[in-house]
Amino acid sequence: MRNLAHLARRFFGSIRARRPGPADQTLVASLLTPAESEVFWSQPIPDLAHAVRSAGAVRQLRPERNDLIRAALLHDVGKRKAGIGTILRSLATASSMVRIPMGGGMARYLDHGEIGARELEELGCEALVVQFARHHHDRRPDHVNEDDWNTLLAVDNE
Repeated sequence: MRNLAHLARRFFGSIRARRPGPADQTLVASLLTPAESEVFWSQPIPDLAHAVRSAGAVRQLRPERNDLIRAALLHDVGKRKAGIGTILRSLATASSMVRIPMGGGMARYLDHGEIGARELEELGCEALVVQFARHHHDRRPDHVNEDDWNTLLAVDNE
């Protein structure tokens, strides 16, 4: 479970987020197919900013691993299907911590990993990209390399 300090940083980061600039746009274009790019750029600005930050951190740590960088870019694409903003996202997360059942956009937000993973599978993304989208809030799947997983989790939790 994510700690409250992490959630507070994410909340305030969402409020301050800006659309990625030209250099980041060029990086994304070099790593994603046109269909993946369409999905990527349809995310809300806070999710775009988080994805680009995460991918940049992976690129610093593991520049030779485009699959890890792609996983960082695409892991939260399912959140856009929720259609809710920062306040409702925060309420959904807090409610889930005390196990309050939710429906609609809040439920879709909490299920964003599975929603995004299914979409990434349909786009033909490699297994690591799909598995990180699906399980980044759960335990590492046995068939995923532990070092790769830990790298992705570390940058996602920044």
